[in-house]
Amino acid sequence: MSGRPMRVAFHTPLKPVDHPVPSGDRQVGRGLVDVFTRLGHAVVALDSDPAGLGCLALPEDLPRRRDGAIARADRLIAAWRGGGRASEEGRDLGSPPDLWLTYHLWYKKPDWIGPRVARALGIPYVVAEASYAPKRAGGPWDIGHRATAEAVRAADLVLTLNPDDAACLAPLLVEPGRNVVLPPFLDIAPFAAAAEDRDRHRALVRTRFGWRDDVPILIVVAMMRAPDKTASYALLGRALARLSDRDWHLLVVGDGAARGEVEAILAPLGQRVAGAGAVAPNVLPALYACADLYVWPAVNEAFGIGLMEAQASGVPVIAGRTRGVPAVVGDGESGLLPALGDVETFAAAVRLVLDDAGLRARLAAGASDRAARLHGLDAATRNIGAALRGMLARRARERAA
Repeated sequence: MSGRPMRVAFHTPLKPVDHPVPSGDRQVGRGLVDVFTRLGHAVVALDSDPAGLGCLALPEDLPRRRDGAIARADRLIAAWRGGGRASEEGRDLGSPPDLWLTYHLWYKKPDWIGPRVARALGIPYVVAEASYAPKRAGGPWDIGHRATAEAVRAADLVLTLNPDDAACLAPLLVEPGRNVVLPPFLDIAPFAAAAEDRDRHRALVRTRFGWRDDVPILIVVAMMRAPDKTASYALLGRALARLSDRDWHLLVVGDGAARGEVEAILAPLGQRVAGAGAVAPNVLPALYACADLYVWPAVNEAFGIGLMEAQASGVPVIAGRTRGVPAVVGDGESGLLPALGDVETFAAAVRLVLDDAGLRARLAAGASDRAARLHGLDAATRNIGAALRGMLARRARERAA
């Protein structure tokens, strides 16, 4: 527990955690709900877009978004002030929250609601996954850029899952201790459970695609969209083309608007490649379990949910060394991290692990251990619980002073 049980208003400016399109940030958002629930708190998720404004397409949409958000905040304040109950679009949000939590804010989707409500109600304002890029100052998205800075300055606690963000956030913090960097996390249990039945899952996949039993299976799980994902697929295709003298199969899991482009990129690899398309979340652990190696160049990857899922499945990872990826994959411990964008070194890393069964087994064991030790819900619950206790104790001292 992190103090007494609290009602937590949970706001996701980007998209709601139950959005039908699968993505890593949805998983992290759901993980946050799980963690706060484990800590004994009641989480009330607010619709990220009750007015139906839709996704931002242009910077000039920001003033409309800002005005709508401020009006929404004022409605919530009016309803909750004095202990009343709030509702939106016919949905009962209940009594006032004891804490406001906003997940994933950045210059295109800042948080104008949380700081305003938290200040009016006198409750803590907590941010998870804030992204701030000084280069956006004065540009077309400046309104959102400045709003993100203001939200971070207002935060009693910033939970940073990508250490790559910490340096840019530091100048905004009232106190350095308000930013807590913790390992990214997800529910590793389904992946670890599927790994216990690895032989059966491998047999089913080999039968489905007509693959031989003695040929290693590589896997990648990623959406198919431009520009960064397609750039990663392109680099992967060039790297694997250099391994035509080795036996391997590649299972590609994912879909998206750039599917045709991705298929064209991988077409020269021929029958070695099979696509599973988009799969339901409950199917995904079995596909990871069938694999011997996860391969993903990780162009501009924040940290990569797929990298964590693979390790939770006991599958070693080859990924480009970029941004928050080294915080997820232990180089030489749970995988190998060649230089970002270097086709030759990426291919050499894959070749090394394919050729050395002992290394592959050691990295697989390291992957399972790292996932359990650092990236599961148990670790996240300990880390976030400690951060909340520290924040609440600081607020209590400030009130007493």
